[in-house]
Amino acid sequence: MHYGLKNQTGYRTTVRSWTGRGLRPFVFMISLWFSLTAVAPAYAFELFGFHLWGEKTDSEETDTVGVPDPTAYSVEFRVVGENEDHPSKIEKELQSVSLLVREIKQLPSGTSGVLARATKDFERLIGKLYEDGYYGALVEITVAEVPLNQALLHPEKITQRPVPILVVVNRGPQFHIGQAEVFYRGPITKEQLDLPNAQALGLIEGAPAFSSSVVSAEKKAVQSLKDQGYPFAKVERRQLLANHANRALKVKINLLSGPYARFGPVTVSGTVKMDPHFVREYANIPQGSQWDADIISAAESKLRDLEVFSSIRFEPAKKLDQNGELPLTIVVAERPRKVFGFGANYSSNEGVGVEGYWRHRNLFGQAERLSITGAVGQLLAVDNEQIEYAARVTFEKPGVLGPLTSFSTSAAAVQENPDNYRSTSLTYDLYLSREFTDALSVRAGGEVYFAKERDVFGRNDYFLIGLPINLTYDTRNDTLNPTKGVDATLFFEPAYDVRGKTENLYSNASIASYLPIMGEDQLVLAGRVSTGAIIAPSVRDVPAARRFFLGGGGTIRGYAYKNVGPRIDDQVAGGRSFILFNGEIRSKITENLGVVGFVDAGAAYLTQFPSFDETLSIGVGGGIRYFTPVGPLRLDVGVPLDPKRNDPPLALYIGLSQAF
Repeated sequence: MHYGLKNQTGYRTTVRSWTGRGLRPFVFMISLWFSLTAVAPAYAFELFGFHLWGEKTDSEETDTVGVPDPTAYSVEFRVVGENEDHPSKIEKELQSVSLLVREIKQLPSGTSGVLARATKDFERLIGKLYEDGYYGALVEITVAEVPLNQALLHPEKITQRPVPILVVVNRGPQFHIGQAEVFYRGPITKEQLDLPNAQALGLIEGAPAFSSSVVSAEKKAVQSLKDQGYPFAKVERRQLLANHANRALKVKINLLSGPYARFGPVTVSGTVKMDPHFVREYANIPQGSQWDADIISAAESKLRDLEVFSSIRFEPAKKLDQNGELPLTIVVAERPRKVFGFGANYSSNEGVGVEGYWRHRNLFGQAERLSITGAVGQLLAVDNEQIEYAARVTFEKPGVLGPLTSFSTSAAAVQENPDNYRSTSLTYDLYLSREFTDALSVRAGGEVYFAKERDVFGRNDYFLIGLPINLTYDTRNDTLNPTKGVDATLFFEPAYDVRGKTENLYSNASIASYLPIMGEDQLVLAGRVSTGAIIAPSVRDVPAARRFFLGGGGTIRGYAYKNVGPRIDDQVAGGRSFILFNGEIRSKITENLGVVGFVDAGAAYLTQFPSFDETLSIGVGGGIRYFTPVGPLRLDVGVPLDPKRNDPPLALYIGLSQAF
């Protein structure tokens, strides 16, 4: 491929082929961030790196501000044996690591800058080829028809502008792993521990000899030693021998364990408003126990979840103390204690709304959090009674009964007005939460709930006193974009209605699982099953806001929000039980783009347990995912296969994160 650009003197080259060898349901968030980025006048628009409209100016095409003697150059990039019309994935990857190609719009300073970039390219390309197992590869770079090594000796002879550069890559054959050995030295060899051999570390004879496989094996071996009480473990020596005759890479790795250690005293550095004693206790590092890198990782994750620190670093001492323990320092930097935010949303079903929050992240020095949130919906409603609102004040105290237990309490006022009912409610609750393992946690407490409602049964008031309990089991590798693991929840709440003098039991359960079937995230199957049951004398004895309704982005895509369920006089009344199935197949096309196909099916029932007398409502569709640093941006289109009154022919959903 040939690359070039317009420079200050008016030269222009073109890109050409070279013959060479070489949201909530129906809701999307209009983020304030996007509006702030458009404050300055603009005549062109870009989103996520894509130029959408407007003409790019020269200042957009090149970056020469502060660069003395900006020097333009052109690049021909050839890979021996490649098809000029269909460059392979390897050729594209080589070009992606080439600074000459990737940074061609950022003009270097003078001929020396061009040569420096070409020199870095040589190193980067060789590194990439080794990474892919091509240990006999050749990379030749010529600058103005002069080999790079000679051009470096006489840069003054390069006078042509733009400077012509030719990069020729000959990959040669791909090598495979031959004999691979891993040796351990140090005190650990006397402990008779089960240490991973080369094969267990991923160095399998006959497999492609990726350099990343060797690096990964070293990291796994070192991590294994650190997890067994040897924090100073390191790679002592690495030997790689490429046999060009049989295209095999011989690997020999020597590891040094260093001394055995136990966790020593922990100190905290960098706190300003935070109580260092609380930080030390909350990290929950067990002094005297065997050193374990996993414990450090878990402690860092717990401290990060407090949302108080902008950075967290664990620094072990350089040597053991006289007790054979390794002292540890937690170095932190605090974030601003107060934060606020707001945004807007639009739904074809729910209209226009705004929402915002204010939060104090560290009230008394132990990460106590006070949050005030509010939202107003249906702002364009003709009748003011149709306006929806929600306001909540929440106080949270982590580490209330030790580092694994937290306390929270909140008060909320909510008015919601979907098509099926209108509910105005006040709620007060308090909870204790306990983490039993990294995956398992329990949340239990008490709740007082008062509601005034109007629905298909007329006007009703409810005054509930309940004892809710939540159990969560979560082994997902990523909460926003899971590709493996399980996410299971179980909820039940015995409650008493003081006004109706009825006893109710609310319950629901859900389990989702994720299975990668190609690579780690190239093709993933995702499935979820959910069900619920309410033990109550009748549907009318259950507040409408607490009955089961399906339909919308969180349940059955394609159907209108809360429009699937048992009907009375052709109005969805809500059910005392439900069953729901969600299935997706997720495929990642490029590093940033993916596609999804999905099927959702479910039904709600008047009976206390699913009776299956209602036909399952099925929605099908597909969508795209754009993977951003904060999570996948989701765009789904769902179609109802059996639409009822108020259901659209299709529905659009936009949000951040996977659907489940």
